[in-house]
Amino acid sequence: MRILLSNDDGYHAPGIQTLAAALREFAEVQIVAPDRNRSGASNSLTLEMPLRTFTYPDGDIAVQMGTPTDCVYLGVNALMKPAPDIVISGINAGPNLGDDVLYSGTVAAAMEGRHLGLPAIAVSLNGHQHYDTAAAVTCQLLRALMREPLRTGRILNVNVPDLPLAEIKGFRVTRCGSRHPSDKVIPQQDPRGHTLYWIGPPGDKFDAGPDTDFAAVDEGFVSVTALHVDLTAHAAQDKLNDWLARSEVNYG
Repeated sequence: MRILLSNDDGYHAPGIQTLAAALREFAEVQIVAPDRNRSGASNSLTLEMPLRTFTYPDGDIAVQMGTPTDCVYLGVNALMKPAPDIVISGINAGPNLGDDVLYSGTVAAAMEGRHLGLPAIAVSLNGHQHYDTAAAVTCQLLRALMREPLRTGRILNVNVPDLPLAEIKGFRVTRCGSRHPSDKVIPQQDPRGHTLYWIGPPGDKFDAGPDTDFAAVDEGFVSVTALHVDLTAHAAQDKLNDWLARSEVNYG
């Protein structure tokens, strides 16, 4: 199996390095990752400036100022030949649960892989300690995919409790929960008296019902959520058509 491995925490982050070492025990791995932390970059592409790369002695590649989506786009289309069989993003430092998937560069890297026609997995650790657990879980999933391919056309968003592997209770298929809206903005002043603003932490849990990713991780299970790239709200199509007809929207 040929794996393109990326992340949003940057090439030097412990998560991606731990995962690369584990995957290389049974697969061919090419890292193409940002050269620095690009958390929260979502699906952004760099279009107004060229991208430079740095290749390490072991062949792994860091993309200067690159976003996670940049890295996967370059990796699939230019830097990994032959092309990868699968794109894996992670291990993220911290969870990507509920609404987090809208902002997550980790999930975005996987989405780009799926958009380019490849199976893709995003992996996050609900903490900053047991990266080896998340790596072992990822290897289990990949070995299962090698034995029994999963052709859903979806991204797998995997969140792992920050626990020793022996304390993980198993896998649970989940849906995305949701958070209260984030409303924290932290102002500061620079030495010249100008105001700076920091985006605050995410909102607290709102929908954390028993079938959500929040609940699974809190209870010690690995959460596996299928995500798709198509954002169309298919169930709302008829209602939207009816509303347009009733409201007499026109071009005149």
